[in-house]
Amino acid sequence: MKMKANNNILLVDDDDFVLESISSILSDHKYSVIACSNGREAMEMVVKNDIDVVITDIKMPEISGFDLLDHLNEINPEMPVILMTGYADLDIAVDAIKKGAFDFIIKPCHPEYLLHSVQKAIDYNHYIKLKENQKSYLEDMVKKRTGELDASRKKAEGLSIDLVKRLTTVAEFRDTEAGSHVSRIGIFSEMISESLGMPSDFCSLIKQASPLHDIGKLGVTDYILFKLGPLKNEEFEIMKTHTSQGQRILSGSSNPVLRMAESIALNHHERWDGRGYPKGLEEEQIPLEGRIVMIVDQYDALRSERPYKPALGHEDVFKIITEGDGRSLPHHFDPEVLSTFTNAAPKFKEVFESLKD
Repeated sequence: MKMKANNNILLVDDDDFVLESISSILSDHKYSVIACSNGREAMEMVVKNDIDVVITDIKMPEISGFDLLDHLNEINPEMPVILMTGYADLDIAVDAIKKGAFDFIIKPCHPEYLLHSVQKAIDYNHYIKLKENQKSYLEDMVKKRTGELDASRKKAEGLSIDLVKRLTTVAEFRDTEAGSHVSRIGIFSEMISESLGMPSDFCSLIKQASPLHDIGKLGVTDYILFKLGPLKNEEFEIMKTHTSQGQRILSGSSNPVLRMAESIALNHHERWDGRGYPKGLEEEQIPLEGRIVMIVDQYDALRSERPYKPALGHEDVFKIITEGDGRSLPHHFDPEVLSTFTNAAPKFKEVFESLKD
């Protein structure tokens, strides 16, 4: 008999004490837990039950956590898998993130971090289901109500607007700053677009779409996203995947806002000189919306306090963007977009001060 889909956790570890202690913590917080002592049993449970999140130890006899991760990726690539590992195996855990693991937890598990990681995975899983259901719902509605095309179109638009708002809320939850950051990105992007003389439809779309630029951070582990010190090379490589992760999350929509958001998520770290990521595009190979969001995100990020740096003042940030500081250089930006930013800089300062977190 299958379990009801209600935050169902599959827990896998060959240590009975670990199974008992973690099951107790999760059960106390109203999660439904299936405990397995080996990977083979876990594979059977995934087939028989509606699982939302898998938590598995990396080192197990016969079928390791890596083997189980590969198997789950074949069955359902969207299934969030949280790996448990000892501190000595941290490099192994980082490799696991590259291979598709959602997060990893250092044993012995701290209950607060365990619960936060599980809830983050639950939220991600529910969002993926929401996205799939939304797509299926829209397709069915078109097929079943061809005689009510106008009414169906309006309803679909309303659902799309609601979905964009919900996605923006998710983006705020996973950003390293408070919610005003994503609001400012939308306003700044619209300002640049209007100053460039772009059509009103484009300006409206980029205002709604640009706050989703970092939605791919849903797929970046807290250990890296909120790290206080500088990232190691391998950690930065994982951080860079938030661009392609964002594209994957937003792909496949017919909604124009989400289509532009997909482009922005993928391209907002590309540089005019071709030394950005993830594809190393250069000049006009980079979609205009990506070029615009790159500079406004740079401005807002430098002005905002982050776990690894203090906030900078407007004048200092303006100088960094227009003159460079070694890491950021003027030739990273589209010259026309940079010129537009330079002229609009006083307005940027005004908006930032009025919408401080």
